[in-house]
Amino acid sequence: MSTTNNTVNLLEQSRPVFPFTAIVGQEEMKLALLLNVIDPKIGGVMIMGDRGTGKSTTVRALVDLLPTIQAVANDPFNSDPFDPESMSPEIQERLEKNEKLEIVTKKIAMVDLPLGATEDRVCGTIDIEKALTEGVKAFEPGLLAKANRGILYVDEVNLLDDHLVDVLLDSAASGWNTVEREGISISHPARFILVGSGNPEEGELRPQLLDRFGMHAQIGTVKDANLRVQIVEQRSHFDQSPFEFRKNYTESQEKLTEKITQARAILKEVNLDYNYRIKISQICSDLDVDGLRGDIVTNRASKALAAFENRREVTPEDIYRVIPLCLRHRLRKDPLETIDSGDKVKEAFRKVFGF
Repeated sequence: MSTTNNTVNLLEQSRPVFPFTAIVGQEEMKLALLLNVIDPKIGGVMIMGDRGTGKSTTVRALVDLLPTIQAVANDPFNSDPFDPESMSPEIQERLEKNEKLEIVTKKIAMVDLPLGATEDRVCGTIDIEKALTEGVKAFEPGLLAKANRGILYVDEVNLLDDHLVDVLLDSAASGWNTVEREGISISHPARFILVGSGNPEEGELRPQLLDRFGMHAQIGTVKDANLRVQIVEQRSHFDQSPFEFRKNYTESQEKLTEKITQARAILKEVNLDYNYRIKISQICSDLDVDGLRGDIVTNRASKALAAFENRREVTPEDIYRVIPLCLRHRLRKDPLETIDSGDKVKEAFRKVFGF
């Protein structure tokens, strides 16, 4: 653990990150990100908003709060030593041979996928010459390997090359990445929380990719003059003296990390009443939401919110807070219409729940 902590400290010294608890406003975006850390199976977050509204800053601030996981040492895929579904084929083979695996504790990784990334950089490459001459599957892992069991962040995701979008879709759907070159095929686990951000003025996402995101957060420029001044002053203080600024938020950051860790621990104990599940599905039906992904994500998100607030029972208020985030991007709409702000979803909620 000491080695891990030293590494984190070195990274912090070289690249100080704006503290998550120092971010003013944008509660919808912050809630969606936190709920996905508590339950990665929610399926990620798409954040759409104006330029300069702190989308990238907020996502990268999440790094400090990410909990630790156990992984096989020196494995480029962050293989889970206890879960075959998140384990590379090589590690599975070693287990079958009863080899003892060295296990390390490390922080969940956040991987940035740059816009100009090539397919080889994202998926990884196979050294054909080495494979042919030495008879081994020489594989150079890419970003998807590094993101396994972590977070894959794509800024300006709506500008991403269509081919790379398809690659992300395949991996997000199957949880595996397969690279094929000259008749040689290599697969590895690629289970990640997909977080994307973008500006709606630069184009909407393809419906296939939009549907893959569990939640959709919309953010706008803060209108309140006092809040704007507070945000500008905070950013100025951070830029002038980042380490001193971060020290002021050490306690609040630690408390939030503890809260997330506790929520992850009790998540399995949280109960969502059957009657509430019926009502959630009724809302999805009334809104003509295609498929069942909306029902599943709303169930998971409401349970994650209850766990975050240290409760074992989901309330209608929990559902009300998360359901716009889970359904607004799944509504059928006119091609010229932008994504609904959530008013339609809230209206349907009130009708079904009788609020």
